[in-house]
Amino acid sequence: MSQCEAFCNKLGVTFVSGKADVPLMARELKIGLEEAGRNARYEFFRRAAMAVEAPLIATAHTRTDLIETVLLNLARGCGLAGLAGIPSARDNIVRPLLPFDREQTKAYCAEQGLWTHEDPANSDLSFARARVRHRIVGEFQSINPRFVDAVARLAETASEEDRFLNGVGAAALESAELPLNGDLGFLTQDIEVAFTRSSLTLLPPAVFKRGLRLAVGAVGGALEFDHCERLLKEMPTKEKGSLTCEGGAVVIEWDGAEVHVRQVSPVIPYRFNLTVPGETSSDEFHWQFTAFPTTPGPQERASLEAYLEPSHIKGALYFRTFKEGDTLQPLGFQGRRKLSDLLGERHLTQAARSRLPLVCDLLGPVWAPGVCLSERMRLLPQTTEAIYLRFGPI
Repeated sequence: MSQCEAFCNKLGVTFVSGKADVPLMARELKIGLEEAGRNARYEFFRRAAMAVEAPLIATAHTRTDLIETVLLNLARGCGLAGLAGIPSARDNIVRPLLPFDREQTKAYCAEQGLWTHEDPANSDLSFARARVRHRIVGEFQSINPRFVDAVARLAETASEEDRFLNGVGAAALESAELPLNGDLGFLTQDIEVAFTRSSLTLLPPAVFKRGLRLAVGAVGGALEFDHCERLLKEMPTKEKGSLTCEGGAVVIEWDGAEVHVRQVSPVIPYRFNLTVPGETSSDEFHWQFTAFPTTPGPQERASLEAYLEPSHIKGALYFRTFKEGDTLQPLGFQGRRKLSDLLGERHLTQAARSRLPLVCDLLGPVWAPGVCLSERMRLLPQTTEAIYLRFGPI
């Protein structure tokens, strides 16, 4: 039994252990050992919290850690968020010891007879944080004995101003946002967003850059300083343009009318049976089908609800991704049309088209939710029970 496990048992606290090959992670991900170790720790914390059904994860970061983080961020080049250091709370992670420095924490533990553990890496000068701790902080304290308090004040001020600018940037984005994909907007709300170009380019530079950082972050990307400066220069002057953000996960594109921020996330083609009666949902794309037999209702060509003629359904119903070459005879029309044209007329983005599931039978598509119902599914006058389908967000 480890000393940590024995300590937890003494306190009546559930003990969960884990291990990771940090050097291997660093090599495979091509990141430093410190970053790989941090990633491994937080992944373990998340899994442990789920295992013991803990709503919060509390870490032991102190004000000393905050000061070191601010200095490291400053050395790497950072904005207000970096100068704010370590947040006291983010998502389900809380840091209750941030108001106290490391020596105060150690002294309290000693007074209370609480066991503590010192990570050997804290003294290993091959790590940047250890060099900051043992070589740099002391030099600053020789200049200003209250250096730690001064940096803590800087971090608090930077945090307040960062939150304020985020609020200003978010308000600017909200007023400039353009709706995408109509009543199918829920399909891509997590991976794309669009704005009026003229509204963005008229913003003060600080708000312009802050807003774009927020927009890129909302769809899973990161916008670096150089990217912001390029956008600030090119977006007001170049009629059309694009920029791929750090890591290639997000692209910003603009033309004369709008700015489109989207995640580069190709959808792998899929095909699954539709549960009738019952519900079929996608946790990945956040949508759900509901299907059951019922009394026939009014049929609409483009709706998120549909009534299908049971006698015209060939085989089992299933849903799949859109394929080039798909055709369908729209309800009330003569002749077939390309689904690509119908999707275009609904002004669906490429991301929405790739995520929209098509309901099919053995003969092909019968319903593109929110886009088109097939003439082949027209209800017969004598039909007393139809297949009702509804498509919407979870």
